[in-house]
Amino acid sequence: AMERSYVSMLLLLIAISCALAKDVGKKDSKDTTAKPKLPQTLSRGWGDQLIWTQTYEEALFRSKHSQKPLMIIHHLEDCPHSQALKKVFAEHKDIQKLAEKFILLNLVYETTDKNLAPDGQYVPRVLFIDPSLTVRADITGRYSNRLYAYEPSDISLLYSNMQKALKLLKTEL
Repeated sequence: AMERSYVSMLLLLIAISCALAKDVGKKDSKDTTAKPKLPQTLSRGWGDQLIWTQTYEEALFRSKHSQKPLMIIHHLEDCPHSQALKKVFAEHKDIQKLAEKFILLNLVYETTDKNLAPDGQYVPRVLFIDPSLTVRADITGRYSNRLYAYEPSDISLLYSNMQKALKLLKTEL
C-alpha cells in the first residue's frame, strides 16, 4: 500500500509541474503577440505601443476584415503643427487606450485616393473610415476652412471624435 501512494504522489507532482510549465509558456507567448510584428518605425512617434499598419491598402483590408474603423493621420516630419499634435496625441493616455480599438495608419505622403482629401491636402489632418470603406466626412474638427485639422488644444475634440467614430459604427452595422 505504501508503494502505491508513493507512485500516485509522484504522478501528482509531474502533473503539477507540467501545468506550471504550460502557464509559463502561455504567458511568454502572450507577451510576444502583444508586440507589433513590424519594427516600431511605423508609429513615427504617434504611439509606440500601438499597432500601426504600413500602407493605406493594408489598413483598408484590415478595417474591412476586423470590422474596426480606420483612423488615418496625415502629417509631415518637418511640420511644426504635425509635431505639436503628435506630442499631445502620444502623451494622451485616454487617446492611446481608445486608439487600440481602431486600425491605425499615419502617413507622411498623400495617397492617390481623393476621398482622403475632401477639402485639400494639408497636414496634420485626421480622417476616419468605416469598415464599409466609407470616409466619414461628417466627423470634423473646429475649423471651417480645414475640416480635418486639429491643433494641440483640440485634443479633447479629437478624443470625442474617436468615440463618435466608434459609436456610429455600432449604430450603423
